[in-house]
Amino acid sequence: MMELEGKSAIVTGGSMGIGSAICVGLAREGANVALNFRKHDAEAKAVVKEVENLGRKGLAIKADVASFKDAENMVRAVVKEWGSLHILVCNAGINWDGVIWKMTEEQWDTVITTNLKGYFNYNRAVAPVFKDQKYGKIVNISSINGLRGKFAQVNYSASKGGEIAMTKALAKEMGKFNVNCNVVAPGMVMTDMAAKLPPDVVERAVNETVLGRIASSEDIANVVVFLCTDRSRHITGEVIKVDGGQYI
Repeated sequence: MMELEGKSAIVTGGSMGIGSAICVGLAREGANVALNFRKHDAEAKAVVKEVENLGRKGLAIKADVASFKDAENMVRAVVKEWGSLHILVCNAGINWDGVIWKMTEEQWDTVITTNLKGYFNYNRAVAPVFKDQKYGKIVNISSINGLRGKFAQVNYSASKGGEIAMTKALAKEMGKFNVNCNVVAPGMVMTDMAAKLPPDVVERAVNETVLGRIASSEDIANVVVFLCTDRSRHITGEVIKVDGGQYI
């Protein structure tokens, strides 16, 4: 039996990379999946098609994660369309790197607004729904760089560390309503974005791991899906690194 049969999910940043793998992984376990997109409408429609090919309902909604109103409207639209919502996976994020003595205010504000406020917007939007129904699964995708910091990424590292702290606080607030809130913190993942990096950057990341490889998007999705099932019902406030030992 599929473990997410009858469940509905929202995945932010679901049109590409890790997000699209999460959407497909959730659908394979029986969930209906809604994803947001801002620019990649063709890719979003392709993911919806994959979800539908698995016999599930898919929905792509144009929404900017940085907009509080867009997040509220998307959650409202999904509940209206499917009559319920049980899962939120926040994955949408950006990076705009630079050493701090060269980093502009725009670089800082853009990354913090998208990555940290964007997660708050959706966590805030689903909280009343999950609280009232006394059930929900929230998984926020962070990064090992939110735990250890990364050269030329003070904005990105701060946003990812903020996501972790926010999720732990959220777990304390939502626990009595039977809502699990967890973080998945990947190391480097071989997405289209990573494939465009200079080979020496990827090689350094591989050398940091103990398994000698870079994660696939599916490696991350597998852990996220587990955290969305009731097999993880006694796990909350945790940060699970999926990095091949890159952090250690």
